[in-house]
Amino acid sequence: MISMPENPPVNPLTSTCRLALVAALLLLSCSVSAERLALVGGTLIDGNGGPPLANSVILVEDERITAVGQVGQLAVPDDARVISTEGMSVLPGLWDMHVHLMINGHADYARWRERYTHRLRYEVMPASAHQLLLAGVTSARDLGAPLDDIIAVREAIARGDIPGPTLYVSGPFIQHRPYPGTDHYRWGVHGADDARDRVRQLAEAGVDVIKLIDHDEMSEEEYRAVVEEAHSHGLPVIAHAHRPEEILRGLAAGVDNFEHTGLATAPEYPPEVIAAIRERTARMNLGPLYWTPTVEPLFNYTYTRRNREHLDDPCWQLGMPADIVEDIRESIRHPDRLPYYQLTPARKPTLRRKFDQLRESGVTMLIGTDSGIPMSFHCQSTWAELEVWVNHMGMDPMDTIRAATYWPARMMGVLDDVGTVEPGKHADIIAVRGDVLRFINILRDVDIVVRRGVQYR
Repeated sequence: MISMPENPPVNPLTSTCRLALVAALLLLSCSVSAERLALVGGTLIDGNGGPPLANSVILVEDERITAVGQVGQLAVPDDARVISTEGMSVLPGLWDMHVHLMINGHADYARWRERYTHRLRYEVMPASAHQLLLAGVTSARDLGAPLDDIIAVREAIARGDIPGPTLYVSGPFIQHRPYPGTDHYRWGVHGADDARDRVRQLAEAGVDVIKLIDHDEMSEEEYRAVVEEAHSHGLPVIAHAHRPEEILRGLAAGVDNFEHTGLATAPEYPPEVIAAIRERTARMNLGPLYWTPTVEPLFNYTYTRRNREHLDDPCWQLGMPADIVEDIRESIRHPDRLPYYQLTPARKPTLRRKFDQLRESGVTMLIGTDSGIPMSFHCQSTWAELEVWVNHMGMDPMDTIRAATYWPARMMGVLDDVGTVEPGKHADIIAVRGDVLRFINILRDVDIVVRRGVQYR
């Protein structure tokens, strides 16, 4: 069971009963134990970037891939359960490198915090995680959530208590001064010693990364202390890139991965920023500089104002209590009126130029979505980000898939276990009917999802 909070939430159901109910509902459509599997017949895109393998056979025992070959060359054991992938593209389970399980598309953050903070661990986060998994996301990085809640949900997924992607979590943001009412998932720092103490507290709690935001409002001693202390614990630092000074300070301090394209309506990154990025990417001894541009919510907003049908897709309601579903629906009833997106139409024309500047400067880009922000649902956002990259940003489909498989695993230091389909690795595998290298948007409807050797779809 998920560990209980010190102050149990007020609810007509007891915490234990509510958790049992949620878990039961979420697991109705899922297998819960690994077995011997054989995925047979599809075209395998293994994540390494080489030519696809037609008529593939992938053998799985317990959680691991034991062999990869082709029909007629690799025998299928008699006791294996065969999953036909004929007519499908087969690929590693997707990663989403920027999600927020604590929210699911609601447009009024203040109302959400007031009404649902006590329901995150047992209702909202499990539903969000399940939705991601059924969308083909077998690994995800959660960047900003209450510490105890997100750790508990990560561990519940790892134990198999609830379905969801393998989670890598930051816990609370670290910044100079939290916004009013956000102290449960944003931690302020006051001086370098306090910054180090905060990072140590997160490290001791077991987070996987440190999330830094608004560090252009910190003193130099504070933000450098955050990065240095994180690295001393072997934790990468993920930082926002909304303003030029955030980027420049982050680069100087050794930030590992920047998030968003940023810079509001500015038409491009200024020359000094691009020069600093290029200087960093040229230093091969430091490894890649990672960037998660999260362009889809901005790119597709103007479309959503005209065509709102996808907001009614029941996929985002899976596992979510009816009262929360209705509140989300009401909050996004008028997409054109949302304060969150009022500048977005002016930002959209700048996205391609900034995206191209990042590519040309040598950064290694990762698929991430900011999933959970207003009108961005966990069941839709990841495939939509890939679609924008390929069809509107000019990215090669193979490179885009690797930005959602190989490169995230490498960035998180787990490439020995996941990120590609190879013998010895965890069996995180998805399959979708059709040719994903020709029609990337078929990832909207993933047919097969296997995570850690368990078939969930």
